[in-house]
Amino acid sequence: MSISVWAWLALAVIALLAVAIWSIRYHHSPSLQVDCDAPICDLMPSLAGLTLGTAVAGNAVQVLENGAFYEVLLDRIGAAQKSIHFETFLWKDGVLGRRLADAFSQQARAGRKVRILLDATGSKGVGKEVVQQMREAGCRLKFFHKRSFRNLGVLNDRTHRKMVVLDGREAFVGGHCIVDEWLGDAEDGEHYSDVSLRLHGPIVHNVQAAFSENWGGATGELFLGDDYFPPLAPAGEVLVHAVYAKPERSAPAVKILHHTAICLARKRIWIQNPYFIPEPEAIDAFGEAVQRGVDVRVLMPSTSGSDNPMVQHAGHRNFAKLLKCGVRLFEYPHTLLHQKVMTVDGIWSAVGSSNFDDRSFETNDEIMLGVLDEALARQLDGIFEKYAARASEIELERWQKRGLWHKAKDNAFYLLNELL
Repeated sequence: MSISVWAWLALAVIALLAVAIWSIRYHHSPSLQVDCDAPICDLMPSLAGLTLGTAVAGNAVQVLENGAFYEVLLDRIGAAQKSIHFETFLWKDGVLGRRLADAFSQQARAGRKVRILLDATGSKGVGKEVVQQMREAGCRLKFFHKRSFRNLGVLNDRTHRKMVVLDGREAFVGGHCIVDEWLGDAEDGEHYSDVSLRLHGPIVHNVQAAFSENWGGATGELFLGDDYFPPLAPAGEVLVHAVYAKPERSAPAVKILHHTAICLARKRIWIQNPYFIPEPEAIDAFGEAVQRGVDVRVLMPSTSGSDNPMVQHAGHRNFAKLLKCGVRLFEYPHTLLHQKVMTVDGIWSAVGSSNFDDRSFETNDEIMLGVLDEALARQLDGIFEKYAARASEIELERWQKRGLWHKAKDNAFYLLNELL
């Protein structure tokens, strides 16, 4: 057989594989449709059920902003008596990483069960000395989807979750990473803004279940008993559900959550997200919401404030369409706003690790919390207003006059939106 025939055969195989991969993604990404007139405050059981969870009553929820989060987290890690479970995407060696490693190591030496799951790509900069220290102290530390032949088919699948569970009684979920730029109070361009929630009550079992999912997959170990799933009495009055499942033959739960909430809004949708690249069906849903009289606003960093300007340019590609739909867009130029927050109608909130882009909705392992509580929504909207006051609102006429080089970058980087 000649070389040219082999070349054509190789091209045919590559094309067949490309079609197969496209087909898999196509069938896993159905166009979502919602037809319901009930207000979101009456639909917590439905939202939880559609996202393969359960709405759990009796919880206490506390908002922790910026660097203050770590002071609470480190204090609570030091107070744990039985077990510490930690999962994150991004950990870079530095002051914060060393403090956390010391806290984990001290607790492991004291006999606590310390399990740490780090994404192999996001946490490749954790530092060999730090890893060795924690392992020698007795921490069980594993990397999620390390680069190896056996993981070839899942190398693009990352755990983007940020969560902590202490003694099975207390949990933290949000956007905070273990990087020194997250310290401080977003007071300058060197320090970032973020939001996480501290949880007490029965919902902690659900967060523990989310950790167990990936820990079991990485290690085969299943943990049981009151050290991990103790009886949990009501700790407050807040209704919460955890969203993290990725069913094989349907849209991931975090995508269903965001899309359904947008379709249910009747008054307003306020989004804070660092990487905002909505798919066409989401843009259409925003437009339909505006037509219903919904006040739709999105707050995000500008290219000068982002840690990844390519993502912001990819998002820019559809700004004109969003603005024509009536969506109000605000860009914050001073630092990275990393919080992943959406509030609906001033009563329901989603907070967690998911960006508003195709990678988070379709590929990454994420965790979001759906929370029905007017006080929490009011507090999160206050954070929106605090940063929006120093942000620039994008106006359609001015936006359409941006330079050709800007437009070229927007369109070029949008082609990579599923990989960014």
